Amino acid sequence: MIEVHNEKVGSIPYLHITKPGDEKRPAVIFIHGFMSAKEHNLHYAYLLAEKGFRVILPDAPYHGERSDGSDEMVMSTRFWQIVIRMIEELKVLKEKLLFDGLTDENKIGVAGTSMGGISTLGALKKYDWIHTGVSLMGSPAYVGFAKAQIQHFEKNGFKLPMSEEEIDEQLQVLEEYDLSLHPDRLQNRPLLFWHGKADTVVPFEPTYAFFKSIYPSYSKNPDHLRFIAEETEGHKVTRKGLLETVKWFDRHMQA
Repeated sequence: MIEVHNEKVGSIPYLHITKPGDEKRPAVIFIHGFMSAKEHNLHYAYLLAEKGFRVILPDAPYHGERSDGSDEMVMSTRFWQIVIRMIEELKVLKEKLLFDGLTDENKIGVAGTSMGGISTLGALKKYDWIHTGVSLMGSPAYVGFAKAQIQHFEKNGFKLPMSEEEIDEQLQVLEEYDLSLHPDRLQNRPLLFWHGKADTVVPFEPTYAFFKSIYPSYSKNPDHLRFIAEETEGHKVTRKGLLETVKWFDRHMQA
């Protein structure tokens, strides 16, 4: 039997998916994508819970139960605010798990799709308590991706509600979370990437270039780093990506 509990800590609503019992289990916090919500990733949670994990599915700021009804264009202008707040809220979720005695501090993983994958990679830069990570269609290059987004907005005639000074300040903040600028923060922790080569939302090449750049640093633990590329896939995770995510956490966090 797999249980689904609708819970909340502070202002963060989340689903807690697990087998029955309050004993300590390894935990995975799984972050959804842009304009999605926590319940959209229950299939990941179910398969992980079957393997013995506690899975936490939070609603990101302005998403799901936390939505204020803003349309996608308005939400796009908040994208990096959402990502950074989500990274900060991971600490709150971790502390809740530890306070309730539901997991060990050294047995917490983080994963996510798209915006959630981006958040995961930023969290790996910020926190050393994350044991294992999985980025599905994410990007570690916050500054580079943000600049590309700005260019996309300008090309389509949309002016951001920010001055040049405010944009520069935002980019400086993003540098603090940009794993591509601080790859040493990974410290050989297990990290799996999945990305479709035909992705037009979060480009494949910058993420793959980052993977290639860090590959030599994993020479002592080559099984801790993997990149799954699917030739014809766009911005949607395949069943293979789902199953490999479950296998990755099972392999690296159940020992």
